[in-house]
Amino acid sequence: MSLAVVVAIAMFAGIVLYALFGGADFGSGFFDLTAGGSERGGELRVLIDHSIGPVWEANHVWLIYILVIWWTGFPETFAAATTTLTLPLALALVGIVLRGASFAFRKYSATLAQARLFGAVFAGSSLITPFFLGAAAGAVASGRVPAEGNGDQLSSWMHPTSLFGGLIAVGTCAFLAGVFLTADAARSGHGSLSETLRIRTIGVGVVTGIVVFAALVPIKHDSPTLSDRLLGPAAPVIVVSALAGLATLILLYVRRFSQARLAAVVAVAAVVIGWGVAQYPWMLVDEVKISAAAGADATLAGLLVVVGLAGVIVVPALTYLFWLTQSERWTESHEPAG
Repeated sequence: MSLAVVVAIAMFAGIVLYALFGGADFGSGFFDLTAGGSERGGELRVLIDHSIGPVWEANHVWLIYILVIWWTGFPETFAAATTTLTLPLALALVGIVLRGASFAFRKYSATLAQARLFGAVFAGSSLITPFFLGAAAGAVASGRVPAEGNGDQLSSWMHPTSLFGGLIAVGTCAFLAGVFLTADAARSGHGSLSETLRIRTIGVGVVTGIVVFAALVPIKHDSPTLSDRLLGPAAPVIVVSALAGLATLILLYVRRFSQARLAAVVAVAAVVIGWGVAQYPWMLVDEVKISAAAGADATLAGLLVVVGLAGVIVVPALTYLFWLTQSERWTESHEPAG
């Protein structure tokens, strides 16, 4: 295995982690948006604030990690993608900024009207960001990004592969968030809310699963290289994703929420890994392979050193943070004294 492929795998591992942690974060916006009015949806919105409050900024560590490796290790393809996909990437960035600002401002709103406004911005931007990131990924995977860059600003991502990619990204984020929120509600003693979330999450999972497999039909005609590998080398991973998704739905149905979270993680990770297997060995499908896109060996080796340091310094801290927020320790530390 070449040095370039190892660095590409390290970068793709960041994509998988961002899809899982950032995805669960973004997906909470769907449930915030559909929670109902201020009175009916208040309990759910408090749960969302509690669940993502300590980690919502930490999740973007993986996005920064991905971008740094891409523009440093594979600079020409990074330039090609960003000059071609300027519009969807810019809209995703706007969504990230608006989402973060509105999430913070909603907590300090002086009036109910302000809280509703910031809440609507938070929920809406939580949906548009994964959609446009998924659309950009679909453009790369379908071979619409030319090696020289500056491709068509609309046709590069306004096609079935990108549009289905965006819808799948939104659906998987919402499904993952629903599973986590259901478990959080049950663990914190909100039985009625947990039941409501359980039913809605099962519905989101069924719809998302249908969209994932329905997308294979238009992708076959729209992106033949990607389709051939999805139905070839990537097929076993897609089967794992389907089985894990089905297991998640069953576990939710029988109220085994802790096990459902693990199964949901496997299902979403397998979807993303399946896309990566299908795209290999291309950095830009049908345009540039990973080996041809890589920078100097010294740069790639330096990146692997940085990845190793990140594994030692960053991962343990994030693991501890997520452990605190997924247990009662964080809740207990915020209970009022006396």
